[in-house]
Amino acid sequence: MTATTTPGRPSAAAPPPRPRPLLTRRRRRALLPWALLAPGLAVLGGLLLYPLGRVLWLSVQDYGLDNILSGETDYNGLDNYAELLSDGYLWRVALPNTAVFAVVAVGATVAFGTLVALLLASLRPLARTAVISCIMIAWAMPAVTGTYVWVWIFEVDRGIVRQGLEAAGALGPEGLNWFADRLFFYGIVTLNIVHHGFPFVAVTVLAGLLTVPRELYEAALIDGAGAWQRFRHVTLPVLRPVFAVVTILSTIWDFKVFAQVFLMPGGDGANREVLNLGVWSYLQGIVQRDYGSGAAVAVLLTLLLLAITLVYLRSLFRDEELR
Repeated sequence: MTATTTPGRPSAAAPPPRPRPLLTRRRRRALLPWALLAPGLAVLGGLLLYPLGRVLWLSVQDYGLDNILSGETDYNGLDNYAELLSDGYLWRVALPNTAVFAVVAVGATVAFGTLVALLLASLRPLARTAVISCIMIAWAMPAVTGTYVWVWIFEVDRGIVRQGLEAAGALGPEGLNWFADRLFFYGIVTLNIVHHGFPFVAVTVLAGLLTVPRELYEAALIDGAGAWQRFRHVTLPVLRPVFAVVTILSTIWDFKVFAQVFLMPGGDGANREVLNLGVWSYLQGIVQRDYGSGAAVAVLLTLLLLAITLVYLRSLFRDEELR
């Protein structure tokens, strides 16, 4: 059949097809969060990526004070890294000081912070608030101030520790220079780090403890589980992601410790046996004005931190997949 038309009226034409939208509603919803985050990510990318790229560029240059004055660069490829990795000081002093100290400090900080969190969880709300307010003072204290406090406590001539040991007969009048010995030096640094870092761990773990269902603890008590068994079989599995986060953050902070080492007597380079990678990078690049070598040390420290963080995250995600 053919379409009929009314005399005096034009035939009705079919409406043109609507143009297909470039983005579907589902895709727009998926892209909306990234669009909102784009300005902040752009600023963070500029603030983080440019310095990182600058350090990488310096690490492949023979760059010193004369290059700053002349504006010229001397590309030397991977010579800075080859010299760094062949330097016995890296393997004998700087890397062991950094890695061993970080392992001990992270373990002590997480363990002590967890014990404090368990104590806080057992307190009444008013007492808990008072204790948290007190321990947060240690976290809010600047690293420089805290370091000088510990230097004063272990002062060689008139320190509180020396006076106490002399009074107890454990130390003679000749005294002991705690900062000259590598082991004692990092023992004091560890005390400083644990004192400064345990409030963060305590508050974070406490937040996780308050979310654990009480029914799990009651069931464990009915089964005859003691305090350690309840922590091992109830608290630890539930709070495994929390412990992973505080461990990763503590590892990053402790591997790149600078002020707590540099401000200690001998930590500014006077005693090279107590330097870590962070202070060594500063001394090479800023003090000795060998910016290429200092940048190479900084890149090595960054790669080490990335490797450790990836191992932690892979372990965490594997545990989540097995659940």
